[in-house]
Amino acid sequence: MISRIRGRVEHIAEDFVVIDVGAVSINVAMPSTQLATLRVGQAVVLHTHLHVREQALALFGFLTAEELQLFELLIEVSGVGPRLALNILSTLTPETLRRAVAGEEPALLARVPGIGNKSARKILFHLKDKLAGGEPGEFGAGIISDADTEVIEALTSLGYSVVEAQRALQGIPDDVTDVEERLRLALAQMSP
Repeated sequence: MISRIRGRVEHIAEDFVVIDVGAVSINVAMPSTQLATLRVGQAVVLHTHLHVREQALALFGFLTAEELQLFELLIEVSGVGPRLALNILSTLTPETLRRAVAGEEPALLARVPGIGNKSARKILFHLKDKLAGGEPGEFGAGIISDADTEVIEALTSLGYSVVEAQRALQGIPDDVTDVEERLRLALAQMSP
């Protein structure tokens, strides 16, 4: 099993990266949010999962061991293959996925292309005991508030990704509870 690779980024495509590891170049599928942080020529270390199918081998890579662990938990869910798990991690940050599970919020998962409400509930049910073992407050603010849910919906309707919206919300003080004010502050953080 290939658990980690180290090399230089040779090429970046829409859903995979080619890593030069000496005499061999390896295609590694990655979440789009992580691909966006890579540059050609950059040295990287990727935590990997080798997925073996009848007629193909596919290598999936992640910049952190935590994301690899989440990926492996997701593919254990019946009906969630590696591509869908990768899509989930491309759309939701690990913190948001953990909050969705802790708060039993299928609507957050249902925003991922390819996941309906029924699949979202199944994923949450499967992950509930596996992600619930942390200390209270370990994964940020915990459950996403109704105000933050409204702000995320507003930002995604404006064309921002769920990940961008979540990152903008992380920089807003918790004492700002008004939805319109939170949205204004989030938009201000997104402006260049």
